[in-house]
Amino acid sequence: MREIVLDTETTGFDPFSGDRIVEIGAVELYNHMPTGKTFHEYINPERSMPAEAFSVHGIGPDLLEPPQKPEPGAVTLRDKPVFAKVGQKFLDFVQDSRLVIHNASFDMKFLNAELDWMGLPKLPMDQALDTLAMARKRFPGSPATLDALCRRFNIDNTNRTLHGALLDSEILADVYLELIGGRQPDFGLSSQSSSTSSQVEDDWRPVPRPAPLPARITADEMAAHEAFVDKLGDEALWKAS
Repeated sequence: MREIVLDTETTGFDPFSGDRIVEIGAVELYNHMPTGKTFHEYINPERSMPAEAFSVHGIGPDLLEPPQKPEPGAVTLRDKPVFAKVGQKFLDFVQDSRLVIHNASFDMKFLNAELDWMGLPKLPMDQALDTLAMARKRFPGSPATLDALCRRFNIDNTNRTLHGALLDSEILADVYLELIGGRQPDFGLSSQSSSTSSQVEDDWRPVPRPAPLPARITADEMAAHEAFVDKLGDEALWKAS
């Protein structure tokens, strides 16, 4: 089973009021195991960057009004591709895989708006799995933000000083695996480099064992079992055809 853990960053809350996506980050899971494959793009929103959005993710100081001089490590957006240049590549990556998203309605609204403006197929809502809804159902009345869930599950998010789509999707993958009860201590997605993961081959998939394991029961044990069954009479379960 292939799943894509996904996050976006935007200029605001509503694509139909002029807001746009500025970053998409996604990581691939196969049978709940990270494969090392990721999708990551910064996107020129073709508009200015509201100060409120910039305070959340710190992306695009060159689009503020007035523009700010980028600090070391800051991501500018005027030099990045517009969504029309990356939309098809994004669809090619996600395909029809389940999309694991925190507050899925928000990200799906933006993604489908951008895809629709390009004339590309929209993503069905039933393709998305909302980890926010999962967390609220499992822990009713408790905070269900990504940071709160990291604290609950002892997931290291010390690198998350600002929101970032790829980092958040890596952290969310850890949270999701905790929510479904399948996380293992050495997953460490949030500390992996998306481009330098060499522990998992790109096309790794589980395959059947080439030959069945030999039986470990001995001849004496088999004989003892048959003798025991004989004592149970003809109605014994082991004698049922």
